[in-house]
Amino acid sequence: MPTIRQALSGATSQFTSDTPSLDAQVLLESVLDVDRAYLFAHDDEILTDEQYKQFSEMVKRRTNGEPIPYITGKKGFYDLEFAVTPAVLIPRPETELLLEDALRLMQGKPDCVAVDIGTGSGALAVTFAKHMPNSHVYAIDVSESALQVATANAYTNMADVQFMLGNLAQPLIDQQIKVDCLMANLPYIRHDEMLTLAVSQHEPTLALDGGEDGLDLIRDLLKQVPEVCHSGAYVLLEIGADQGDALKQLVYDMLGVLCEIIQDYAGLDRIGRFQI
Repeated sequence: MPTIRQALSGATSQFTSDTPSLDAQVLLESVLDVDRAYLFAHDDEILTDEQYKQFSEMVKRRTNGEPIPYITGKKGFYDLEFAVTPAVLIPRPETELLLEDALRLMQGKPDCVAVDIGTGSGALAVTFAKHMPNSHVYAIDVSESALQVATANAYTNMADVQFMLGNLAQPLIDQQIKVDCLMANLPYIRHDEMLTLAVSQHEPTLALDGGEDGLDLIRDLLKQVPEVCHSGAYVLLEIGADQGDALKQLVYDMLGVLCEIIQDYAGLDRIGRFQI
């Protein structure tokens, strides 16, 4: 059997990703249940038959293009760890910007009511609830499979979130519940573009396909905003890198308010924020 060093070297040589060495390390960390420092400090340790078999299976999946979080079954988001399955979109670092802004805006209202529309793995809702323990947090998704993953993540992270099955904000509207903060990372990739992206081969199209212009679901949600938001509530929407101007126009045309666009660390449009 190979040593840790040999196993990492062999896997790295097979990967064609932008980070082959890091990919190999993350997979072996998962197999051995250790951190990266351990791999380097014990690189002459020999793997057992079972460890090498498990690692080899993971390497094969990665060489076929499967995202690492689906292989390891977990992904870090902000300061928590989330279970992920192919039923949910893998949490992205860019979405942490939306979370940070929501936490900042609600800092003076610790007992706020917040909702995460299209919650997926529950990353936004669960992390918000952990950092705002006196708030009341709802999380909605149209996918039962996604809600199962999100519910498990709330339990694991000991976060108090109320999950609801339904389309966009409709479950809250049906119960006449209004919120102070609405967060949504809805599908925003244009349909024709989505079909050409590698991400669509593994992640759920339900969480990616934003329709002809990428804004179909956002447009539908904006129609619901007056019914689900208190006066003065904040709405935070994640968008595509080229959708800032279109979202500003859409929000003004539909709601008569100005929408501010927040850029990510790469200088690309990422979050639309407005107060209703």
